[in-house]
Amino acid sequence: MSTIPEELRYTREHEWVRVDGDVATVGITDFAQSQLGEIIYVELPPVGRAVAARAVIAVVESVKAASDVYAPLGGEVIETNAKLIEEPGGLNRSPYDDGWLVKLRVADPAEADALLAPDAYAAIAKE
Repeated sequence: MSTIPEELRYTREHEWVRVDGDVATVGITDFAQSQLGEIIYVELPPVGRAVAARAVIAVVESVKAASDVYAPLGGEVIETNAKLIEEPGGLNRSPYDDGWLVKLRVADPAEADALLAPDAYAAIAKE
């Protein structure tokens, strides 16, 4: 079974979100990285880009497939994990810590209430 940290929120598309005030850190779940296999390339948005909730925010390529990563919340990109450009395998090794993708200044933190709790996400990941 994949790791599903209790303090995070999740999407049906296998993104995780850590909300701290009006900043949301976004990544892909352990389940997602295990399904993708070895990640070989990551494309991140420019800092300053405004994104709508559910819009494509990044692209992750593995030896198996390329996958879009969707913004779980709307806001502005304030930081990207540039280490992943040089070392995309960080997503495989540490999807919840070193493998985060972007940080957003969230337009409406209440949007996070609509995201999945860990138990709800676990049920989806088992399907």
